[in-house]
Amino acid sequence: MKSPGRRSAGVTRTLAMPLSIRDQTSERLDVEALYRTSRDDVFAYAMTLLRDRSAAEDVTALAFERAFRRRRSYRPGRGSPRAWLFGIARNAALDELRRRGRTAALHAEPADEAPGPEDAADQGLRRAVVRQALAGLVPRDRELVGLKFHAGLSNAEIARVLGVSESNAGTQLHRAMRRLREACDATP
Repeated sequence: MKSPGRRSAGVTRTLAMPLSIRDQTSERLDVEALYRTSRDDVFAYAMTLLRDRSAAEDVTALAFERAFRRRRSYRPGRGSPRAWLFGIARNAALDELRRRGRTAALHAEPADEAPGPEDAADQGLRRAVVRQALAGLVPRDRELVGLKFHAGLSNAEIARVLGVSESNAGTQLHRAMRRLREACDATP
């Protein structure tokens, strides 16, 4: 019987390994690099789902916190780090929607980049039309558009995030985009 306070042989062997070997075996994901390359996209995706700036900021922070805590559970064979991260962000956003009783209002407009003076009016009008059209879509369609265009995920990655087949994800995305185009065309 092992006495209290004694380590198992496996822990002792792991601690005895050189740090560089131990890091290679336990760290599968560079969360810091993933944060630098994905934070704006995760925020935009959360904003698309929640339509609330402060809630999107909270969900973005929560998604990266969960990704950091679960970094050792990432498996490269199951998809890209971005797809894994957006799966976490999706779950955090859905948790937030459930917590709020699925009522999300747009409290603040997302910050626009400063376009040239000749394009400012057209760009602002196009953004307003797309925002209004997105707001009119059902949550699942908004989610699909966000995963494709904010997250930049492939149809295969979207399928893994949503838990559907790749062809089903492509079909759902195609239909969501058609509904978005129709909504944009219908906006005066």
